[in-house]
Amino acid sequence: MTTKIIAHRGASKFAPENTMPAFQLAYEMNAEGIETDVQLTKDNVPVLIHDEHVKRTTNGVGYIKDLKYEQLKQLDAGSWFHHNYVGTTIVSLEEFLKWAISKPLYLNIELKNNKIEYRHIESIVYEMLQHYQLLNRTTISTFNPNSVKRMKNLFDDVETAFLTSKRDKNLVEYASKIGANAIHIKYRLLNPLLVKMSHKKKMPVRVYTVNRIRQMMYCYQQNCDGIITDIPNKAITARELHLAENT
Repeated sequence: MTTKIIAHRGASKFAPENTMPAFQLAYEMNAEGIETDVQLTKDNVPVLIHDEHVKRTTNGVGYIKDLKYEQLKQLDAGSWFHHNYVGTTIVSLEEFLKWAISKPLYLNIELKNNKIEYRHIESIVYEMLQHYQLLNRTTISTFNPNSVKRMKNLFDDVETAFLTSKRDKNLVEYASKIGANAIHIKYRLLNPLLVKMSHKKKMPVRVYTVNRIRQMMYCYQQNCDGIITDIPNKAITARELHLAENT
C-alpha cells in the first residue's frame, strides 16, 4: 500500500491556507489529496476557513457565523501571508468543488463544528458533494463525536472520519461505535498496534500534521493510509526515497 499525500489546507507552507492559490499549488506539486476546513456563514453558505473568527487570516473582524457570504467575499485572505497574495478571497465550498471535479484528487472535508455547532452543516456539505458527484472520493471528518453520529444516521455512502489528538487505547473501537469508518489522528498517537487494529476493521488511518521528514518516514513504515502535510512536495520526495529503500 502506498501512503497518500494530502495537502493540509492546500500547500499551506507556500501559499495562504485554504485559498485557491494554495489548492492549485498543491495540485501542481502532485499531491494526491487536499484537506480543507468548512464553516457556515450567517446565510448558511459553507466556506473554507480554519478559524471560527476571520481575524487571523483576513483583514476583517467577526465570527464566520455572524457574517454573510457576500461580506466575507469582500475580505482580503492573502495579504497576511505575503504581499504577492493581496486580494485573495475566502473560498466557498462550491467554488472549491467546481475546481476539484475535473482533477483526480482525494478530498478531505473537515467540519469545524467542535466549537460552534453549525446547524445542519453535515447535510449541507453532503448534499453539495452529492450534487457534484464527489462522494466516492471524499472523506468528511470532524473532532465532534456527535456530528459523526449524526452523519451515520443521515447517510452511509461517504466515508466519515473521527479526528482526534487524545490518547485512547480503545480509539478504534470508540470511533467504530460512534459511526466513523476512518480515523484521522495527530502524529504523536501513531503506533503499530493502532494501525493494525484499525486496518483489521478496514478503517483507514490518516495522520496530521506531518511536516518533518523523520515523521513522514515513520508513517510510511507503518503503512498509514495518508499523511496530511503543509509541504506535499517534500512528502512526495520522502516517499520516493522510502519506496526506493524498500524495494
